[in-house]
Amino acid sequence: MTDYDAVIIGAGHNGLICGAYLAKAGKQVLVVDGRDQPGGCASTRELAAGFHISDCAQWLYQFDDDIVRDLGLQAAGLTVGRAKHTVALQSDGDHLSIDGDLLRGAGIEAKDQAAYPLFRQQMNVFAKLMLKLYRGRAPKLVEANWTDRLTLMKLGLGLKLMGKGNMQDLMRLVLINIYDVMNENFDHQGLKAALALDAITGTGMGPRSPNTVFTYLHRALGHQLQASGVVQVMGGMGALGESLKSAAEASGATVRMGCRVEQIVKEGDRVCGVVLADGSTVPTKAVVSSADPTTTFADLLGYQHLETGMARRVAQYRTRSGTAKLHLALSGLPTVTGLDNDALSQRLVIAPSMESIELAWNPIKYAECGHHHIFDISIPSIEDPSLAPNGQHVLTALIHYLPYEPQGGWDAHRQTVLDNLIEQLEAYAPGLKAQIVASELLVPPDFEAAYGMKGGNWHHGELSIDQALMMRPFPGSSQYSTAVPGLFLCGAGAHPGGSLMGLPGRNAAREILKQGVLA
Repeated sequence: MTDYDAVIIGAGHNGLICGAYLAKAGKQVLVVDGRDQPGGCASTRELAAGFHISDCAQWLYQFDDDIVRDLGLQAAGLTVGRAKHTVALQSDGDHLSIDGDLLRGAGIEAKDQAAYPLFRQQMNVFAKLMLKLYRGRAPKLVEANWTDRLTLMKLGLGLKLMGKGNMQDLMRLVLINIYDVMNENFDHQGLKAALALDAITGTGMGPRSPNTVFTYLHRALGHQLQASGVVQVMGGMGALGESLKSAAEASGATVRMGCRVEQIVKEGDRVCGVVLADGSTVPTKAVVSSADPTTTFADLLGYQHLETGMARRVAQYRTRSGTAKLHLALSGLPTVTGLDNDALSQRLVIAPSMESIELAWNPIKYAECGHHHIFDISIPSIEDPSLAPNGQHVLTALIHYLPYEPQGGWDAHRQTVLDNLIEQLEAYAPGLKAQIVASELLVPPDFEAAYGMKGGNWHHGELSIDQALMMRPFPGSSQYSTAVPGLFLCGAGAHPGGSLMGLPGRNAAREILKQGVLA
């Protein structure tokens, strides 16, 4: 058997990126994954005969352009579509278009039209500062490490160069909530809600929750990382996973799909290999996990191999999610009053007001499904006809909010919720119900079962101030190293967190190489 310098658990986008960078540095790397398709949440699946949907993630809006260039992903087959703008659907058919700095429709007034470019400009200033933290390991504040000190000095200089007003605003805003920030800046209810949606996507938080300005900035970083803006991957999200697998293999990594890791092996005080589902053991100098931290420590390593304080941190790590996914196969293109075909191909959202988002969030606090939901909609087959039979279409939508485990279980609620979601869409797209060929609702436990994400959380853990930056995922296992020698993290549970950006994978590879553990 080949002697591997590193075994990477999981062929999601971060695992493949980490493996590619390590292999490019001349290391012998094995990437293993129990699924048959690479990419993790960047996956494509057939919903019904001839209808293909992006199973989990549906937009690419934060993927680092540097990674695309470094790994030659375009040559490896990655193709993306046109940049999308956001259309916030209004009940009267006069919809709000948010396109760069331009706001159109829905009775938007001159005051908000003037305020919006200024707001975006300030958010981009804040995001550029965060980029200094995101493109490397987050610095610890209490240890005398010169790399961390240099990062902190650069951060301090960045704060100073922002100017006094921006610096004061950042210190004030980052600790409050997106609801208050929206009310400070804008009057239009639809505009405030459409922007607030970016702060709560993929979380279990409502717009009045603390940390939602931080999560908004996490999303706003996409403008710094990916010049193209919000795009769809041609061929479905699975094409991103396939291109990453090809790039990793071209760099020299070995990728084995359908090969599940059952256990991380620890001998003495350090990790030294993995046990696969077929019972074989693969020895290695380092195990790098792109699985979520709970799965890595509790399920694969085992609490018995952790000291008590670390075991407690793992057990208390929050992984709740309130996001579900609706998939529809349609016999024709839906008709939305007030939208032409080009507008239908954009990012469509249904979030009438911040109060409506808050009302949609309230039931999940009590493990209830609620009757009103928030939609982030894509009809990808308009731009990419290969996803559906000729003249037919697929619609996917992120749904906020649905609980992990409703009272009575999902078997008792799934069909009722699905019917309710279709009724809500029908109010904006009359006749949609009659066009449905096949439908499916995926809820957080489905994502957990399909992708191994605890709580169904694509951030691999709640993205909040106490679980972010130098504290991600938790003290003792930050900066990609863990409290167990030989074990590293490279997934969304590591800094800087989730969404398809690829930075956890690349940052982890650089940190592992810097430490020299693979020499």
